[in-house]
Amino acid sequence: MPKSSPLLVSLALLAAPWAVQAAPDTPAAQPASHIEQLQTRLDRVQRLGAVAISPDGKRLAWVREGKQPVIELADADGRGAHALDVGKALAGCDKRDIAWSPDSRRLAFIANCGKDLTNTEAMHNDVYLADVAGTAAPHELAKLAGYARALTWTQDGKALGFLYVPGATRHASATAAGKPQVGVIGEDEHEEVQRVARLDASSGALQTLTPASLYAYEFDFSPDGTHVAYTAAPPPGDNNWWVAKLYVQEASASAAPRAVVDPATVAGSLHGLQMALPRWSPDGSRIAFIGGLMSDQGATGGDLYSVPSTGGALSDLTPGITVTPSWFTWTGNDALLVSQNAKGKAQLATYDVHGDRASAQAPYFTLPAMIGAGGAVLSVSLSADHQRVAYVQTSYESAPELHAGKLGHTPPPAVTTLNAALKAAWGKAVSVEWKNEGRDVQGWLLYPANYDPHKTYPMIVSVHGGPAWGVMSSWPGMGAMYAASGYFQFMPNPRGSYGQGEAFVQANRKDFGYGDLRDILAGVDAVEKLVPVDDHRLGLTGWSYGGFMSMFAPTQTQRFRAVVAGAGISDWASYYGENRIDQWMIPYFGASLYDDPAVYAKSSALSFIKQAKTPTLIIVGDRDEECPAPQSFEYWHALKTLGVPTQLVVYPNEGHHFADPKHVRDMQQRSLDWFAKYLPASK
Repeated sequence: MPKSSPLLVSLALLAAPWAVQAAPDTPAAQPASHIEQLQTRLDRVQRLGAVAISPDGKRLAWVREGKQPVIELADADGRGAHALDVGKALAGCDKRDIAWSPDSRRLAFIANCGKDLTNTEAMHNDVYLADVAGTAAPHELAKLAGYARALTWTQDGKALGFLYVPGATRHASATAAGKPQVGVIGEDEHEEVQRVARLDASSGALQTLTPASLYAYEFDFSPDGTHVAYTAAPPPGDNNWWVAKLYVQEASASAAPRAVVDPATVAGSLHGLQMALPRWSPDGSRIAFIGGLMSDQGATGGDLYSVPSTGGALSDLTPGITVTPSWFTWTGNDALLVSQNAKGKAQLATYDVHGDRASAQAPYFTLPAMIGAGGAVLSVSLSADHQRVAYVQTSYESAPELHAGKLGHTPPPAVTTLNAALKAAWGKAVSVEWKNEGRDVQGWLLYPANYDPHKTYPMIVSVHGGPAWGVMSSWPGMGAMYAASGYFQFMPNPRGSYGQGEAFVQANRKDFGYGDLRDILAGVDAVEKLVPVDDHRLGLTGWSYGGFMSMFAPTQTQRFRAVVAGAGISDWASYYGENRIDQWMIPYFGASLYDDPAVYAKSSALSFIKQAKTPTLIIVGDRDEECPAPQSFEYWHALKTLGVPTQLVVYPNEGHHFADPKHVRDMQQRSLDWFAKYLPASK
C-alpha cells in the first residue's frame, strides 16, 4: 500500500468527539483560527515541480506550481530567470512534464486546460512545443483524447514518447479516487489501459506502440529509437504492477512484445519481487533496472539489475549493499550514476559495472535532504555529457529551491531564492540512530517550536506508509504542525524501510506489526534518552501502512495514550477481499489468504482488539481503493462496542490521497484537536 505523499505526511491525524461522521461539508466545529494561522505560517512555500537542464548544459527549465502553474527558464546558473510566454490561452492551464529536445532548442510540455479527473468525463491533454530561442508562443503539437504523462524525447529528436491512457476518466494511479462500485462487478468492465505512445515531432502524428492487452508502467527507448523496453502486466493496471514483466519490442504499433524478465519465474534474488526504471545501456546491449520488494508503484527502491536486451541471464549487480538505490542513469557502457537513500539521507554515487557486478565508488555527496527533478523518487536532471546536474532540494531546515551546477564532490548551489524568506516554524531536526535486535535503525526527530530543555514535552510518533518507503529530511509544511504546536515529532524508519539495503527492506515479511513495532518502541526509548519527552504523553499516527500500525500497535502495547489512524487496515483477512490491489500482498505474506489464513490473522488488529484501550480517531476516504473504508468501519465498530473513546470520519469522493483542500484542512484541525484533548502540549 502506498507511502504518504508530501501532502499526507501529517494527514494521518485528526480529531473530535465520538460518533461516525460522513465527510463534513464544513470544517470541524471547533474554532478554526489555530489551523488557519498554522496554515498561513507553514504552507506559504512555493512548490517546484519538474526540473530539466538542457542537454547542452546551458539552460534550466522548471515548473513553479500553484493555482496557475508557470514554466520558467533561466541560464544554467539561474540568472535571467523568466516565465515562458505561453499566451493567454494556456495561462491558466495545468502545465507539466517538461522535456528538452536533444538539440536544446525546443521545450516540450503537456498542458491540461480542461477538467480534472474527478468526474466521468474523458480527459484531454495537449502536447506543446516551445522554441526557447524564438519569440513565438508555444504551438500545439497534438491534442490527445486521454491522459498523458512521462514525456520524453527519442535521442534523434524526431519523436516524443509518453505513457498514454486513451479515454481516461481518472488519473492512472491506484491512489486516486476509485470509480463507484455498483452494478455487476468484475464483468464487462471497461478497463482504462495505459500504453506507450509516440508522437512525431514534426507532424504530430500519434502512434500507440504497446498492445491494449498490456498495461504499461514505465518505458525507455533504445539509443537508436528502433525498440522500446517497458514494464507491463495485463489490466487492471492499478492491481497488477506487482506482477509486471519487462518487455522489449520494436517501436512500431504492429510489433509483438517479448518478455525478457519475468520475476514470477526467474531464479535468484528477484524471484517474486518487483521491477522499476528500465534503462538501456548506451550501446543498446543491456537493460538495467531497479528490482526489489516494493510495496508501491512509484516508491522505487532495491538492488540494481542488468539483463541482455535480447534476453538471457539476469544479473543482480549489487547484492548485499546497505543503501537503497531509487534512481539511476547510464553514464557509459560500464558506469551508472545512482541516486540512493543512505540511512535517511540523499546520496549521489557512481557505480562501475564489471560483468555481472557493480561496485560503488566514493559518493559525490551525501545530503540530509530530499532531492528530485520530478517523476521518479530522488531523480536528478543531467546534461548530455553528464557534467552538469540540476534538481530541487528541500530539507527540514530549508524550503524547496532549485540547485544546479557542475557534478562533483561539492553539492551544487541553490540558483533560486523562491523560498529564501521562509523560516521553520518548528524546532531543529536531528537524525537519530539506535540498535535493536542486532539491526541498526534510523529515524528523524523534530523538536517543538520554542524548545525549552527544562520542560518535558509530549511526543507524536508518525509511522510512514509503504512499508517499503523511508522518511527523509524535507520541508514538511503542515506535516510539522505538531512540532509547531509544542510536540516532539518522531518519524522512525523501522525494518521494512528503505535506506539500509534490501535485506532490511525484507525484514518484516510475514511479520507485520511485530519486529517493526519493536524497532519503533526501541526508537522511542532512544529519543527519551536524548530529550525530555514525557513517556506518559505519547501519541501515534500514520497513514496507509502507518494507519495499519496505528490500529495494530494499541492491541500490543498501552504505551500510546492517543492515536489518529488514517486509511488504516484492521483485518488483513477481510482486507484481502475488499481492496483493489491485492497483488502486493503475496510477496509480503508468502501466500494468499486462502492458502495461509493464519499469517494474515497473526497481524490483524481485530485478532487482539480486546487489548485496545487507546482513544482513537479514524479517518478514511469513501472511495479509497487501496485501504477501503470498511477497514476503518470495522475498527471503529470494535472500539465503540468495547467502550473505547473513538470517532470515525469518512470523507466523500476521496481516494487514498485526498484531493479536496477543505477535507485536508478539516482533517488537520481534527488531528490537532484530538491530540490536544488527550495529549495536551502543556500541562
